[in-house]
Amino acid sequence: MKNLVSILDGNTFMLSDTRGDVDPSPDYPTGLFAWDTRFLSKWVLTIDGERLHALSVDDLQYFECRFFLVPGEPTHYVDAKTSVIRHRSLSGAFEEQLTVLNHRDEPVTLTLRMEVDCDFADVFDAREARPLTRRTAKFVTSGGLRLCHQRDKHVSETIVTSSEPAEIDAEGLTFRVELGPHGKWSTTIQALGTIRGAGGRDVRENLRGYQRNRPEKHRDLREWLTGTPKLTCDSDALKETYRRSLVDLAALQYTGLTSQGKLTATGLPWYMTVSGRHSIVTGLQTLPFTPQIALSALRVLALLQGGRIDDLRDEEPGKILHEVRYGEPGGFEDSAYTTYYGAADCTPLFVVLLDEYERWTGDVATVRMLEYEARSALAWIDTYGNLMDDGYVWYECRSPSGLVNQGWKDSPDAIMYSDGRLPGKPRATCELQGYAYDAKIRGARLARRFWNDPAYAERLEGEAADLRARFNRDFWIADRGYFALALDAEGGQVDALSSNIGHLLWSGIVEESRAEQVVEHLLSRPLFSGWGVRSLARHNPAYNPIGYHTGAIWPWDNSIIAWGLRKYGFTEQAARLAVTMIEASRYFGGRLPEAFAGYDRQLTKYPVQYPRACGPFSSSAGAPLMLLRTLLGLRPHEDHLTVDPAIPERLGRIELIDIPGRWGKTDAFGRGRVCLEPE
Repeated sequence: MKNLVSILDGNTFMLSDTRGDVDPSPDYPTGLFAWDTRFLSKWVLTIDGERLHALSVDDLQYFECRFFLVPGEPTHYVDAKTSVIRHRSLSGAFEEQLTVLNHRDEPVTLTLRMEVDCDFADVFDAREARPLTRRTAKFVTSGGLRLCHQRDKHVSETIVTSSEPAEIDAEGLTFRVELGPHGKWSTTIQALGTIRGAGGRDVRENLRGYQRNRPEKHRDLREWLTGTPKLTCDSDALKETYRRSLVDLAALQYTGLTSQGKLTATGLPWYMTVSGRHSIVTGLQTLPFTPQIALSALRVLALLQGGRIDDLRDEEPGKILHEVRYGEPGGFEDSAYTTYYGAADCTPLFVVLLDEYERWTGDVATVRMLEYEARSALAWIDTYGNLMDDGYVWYECRSPSGLVNQGWKDSPDAIMYSDGRLPGKPRATCELQGYAYDAKIRGARLARRFWNDPAYAERLEGEAADLRARFNRDFWIADRGYFALALDAEGGQVDALSSNIGHLLWSGIVEESRAEQVVEHLLSRPLFSGWGVRSLARHNPAYNPIGYHTGAIWPWDNSIIAWGLRKYGFTEQAARLAVTMIEASRYFGGRLPEAFAGYDRQLTKYPVQYPRACGPFSSSAGAPLMLLRTLLGLRPHEDHLTVDPAIPERLGRIELIDIPGRWGKTDAFGRGRVCLEPE
């Protein structure tokens, strides 16, 4: 994302260079995207044949920005005779207002040109710069330029129009501009995109169907921020990352997949869609702040829960989906990605979120409404998830285009032995067992209190206790004092030291006698960089500080770990992890990215950007909120909120006003008393 400028609205976004231009490049796929489809692949402005150069970029809101530009080379900036302002926004349509200013004492005639093209590439084809064989049909109409791609009855279109008269050809729009002395000229260019399916109607009106103007969007953002708890604190870094997180979560809200309300897109630019894992995690992180995120996630994931055996999509009855994709490849089954179910962690986590949601909100109606889906998810754990018939949750990809690894570390090289070798299949990663344990405990509570099924509750509790005992026996590496990353197909321990063990504390599956050793490993130098816990310990041969799941630091992973540390009573360690993550956010303008590099803090003195990291990323935006919950020790208890602060001295006082929940709204505050050594 370096040196690129983005605006977004839900799952629609525009990504350009600092001049505002979109130009085909193998280095980074700029363009206007919606519903996993690129609707503009070229959008280049020139004056008298010259490209423009940026003086400044004004990031107004997540949905609008301005570029201040001059023509010519940088040496001309001092006495530029012409300047241009590009004010672009996403408010239903993509709009760009062009304003040209003449700084001369005499009139001037200029030729303004906007080069336009579209390849209608799928987002992953664009990301990998794959060559496309399709051709775009171009039609010049009386009202503008129409770009079209058709495959069978699937039709994608982009229509470009202008508020001022233009000479339109197949390659773009040309304006002949006459300006008086110190004169000004403006036009607004609009791009509308549609995707029409077999029925011949606009089934996804990606830039038109939910049109809102800018004042309405400003009002929406104000209402979103007004509806969340107010934070006052002594730490500027915490204040900045808190507000940035709330704004980013607002930016990622979108409508259109179902009638179940707004959904949260996962991350710009690659994951502007529903992801089961990150929808659930973001829902968990934001319950004390915006519980509607959790409710929307529960509803849509229940609606799309697996109901059949489908090897292409790794679908099974009761399984919660991994990801929804809207692009052309999935629709024509060129890939498995329309609704893809290749994630073994989403199904138990669905039950965890349902229970945690009720604890915070008291929304019994939703718990009862989703009883069938929750029972189906619990049944999946014991049937399709139990591939080896040993009571553990395993995964093995069946889809030819699916994911080899189906836990949260789902890249092909993410699961390995301590010597760097990759295990065979299937695999049972440790955190999956923790999630399953937690789901059974929580499912038992739901069954006993809301589903009127005490026998089922007792069965689940017995299964959970048995799973906990076997897990602590089979996964524990006694001579190293930590849990194995996974079991291989022969039941052997995949013995790499990784951040996954922190999720075990969060789930509660770790025996208390072993918790301290786990914590020591998490905060040891092989795993803890000083900025956060790495995904893989640095002494592993596969370690790479910029390896996606083999050394990079993930904010959401660290927020889960901090919550787990606090759950087991390690308040100082939880505070240390929380404060270092908050301090890291300062170097990213308050926005924690999807991941950042795992270099030692003593080496870099600042966190290093991970190449191609998404930002905003929903569960990274949720991470500061979960860390704030951890620092204040927020825990729902019946109709009350328990507050037990454990705040580092260097964060000072923290006060959170109007925390929503089943109690209505209440406040929490604390002052920094935990003394931490500087990193």
